[in-house]
Amino acid sequence: MRKEYAIYKGLQKPLIYKGFKGKYVYWAMGSVVGGVVVGGILSAVVSVVTGAMTMGILLTLGIVYTSQRQRNGLHNKNNERGVFVHQTNLNGYGKEKSI
Repeated sequence: MRKEYAIYKGLQKPLIYKGFKGKYVYWAMGSVVGGVVVGGILSAVVSVVTGAMTMGILLTLGIVYTSQRQRNGLHNKNNERGVFVHQTNLNGYGKEKSI
């Protein structure tokens, strides 16, 4: 007698964290890490105040940009309008030409 086992295929839903969904979670994390790294480097090289201000500005701009991109949709679909004609050339398809 053959046994059948259920296959776990995941939740089939995008990852959601703090309002960000799917790939935008990683974008938000990248902007946070990037802001901290750039702010840390500038605070070590220039001054602590400059580094802190730069870090705050980069964090804010990164999170705002990510949230604006998320509003466009999870997969960033292009909505092209117009008529598109794709030419096909099926003459001799699959045949090798001899010289």
